[in-house]
Amino acid sequence: MTDDHRIAPPLLGSERETLRAFLDYQRETLARKCAGLGDDELRERSMPPSTLSLLALVRHLAEVERDWFRRVFEDEAAPMVWSVQPFDFQAAYDASASTRAEAFAAWEAEVETSRRIERGAASMDLVGRQPRWEKDVSLRMVMVHVLLEYGRHNGHADLLREGVDGTVGA
Repeated sequence: MTDDHRIAPPLLGSERETLRAFLDYQRETLARKCAGLGDDELRERSMPPSTLSLLALVRHLAEVERDWFRRVFEDEAAPMVWSVQPFDFQAAYDASASTRAEAFAAWEAEVETSRRIERGAASMDLVGRQPRWEKDVSLRMVMVHVLLEYGRHNGHADLLREGVDGTVGA
């Protein structure tokens, strides 16, 4: 695996700085887990009948970013990236015809949109509407939720990467 260039979250930061840094650290961890692998390796599935692969995780997390930032705070009617319905895992996880370039371009674009929305908010108390739940949520809640999504799926990425080439670690 390449040298670790992730920036560690602050030990003494504000709530917003800390959440932002931990979320960015987890985003970088996902990219790190996929570093140096080609399309075929990124498409390797964990075990039948699962369609879970590193590429599928990148696709899923692009949809997580869109569903929790763009759809909550800007355009609740924005279509998902690959799914017809939000969190249609079969659509996002079927990466059999996907490529690194396609998946990472979508994920990186959604991450940048999420960062723009978060940085443009006057406070963590910004309220948006989660269309799937039909409930109002705060930016604070969204950042924590997305951080937890990355933490969960980066655990999957650890196991997937080890299965692909034996690489272990952060």
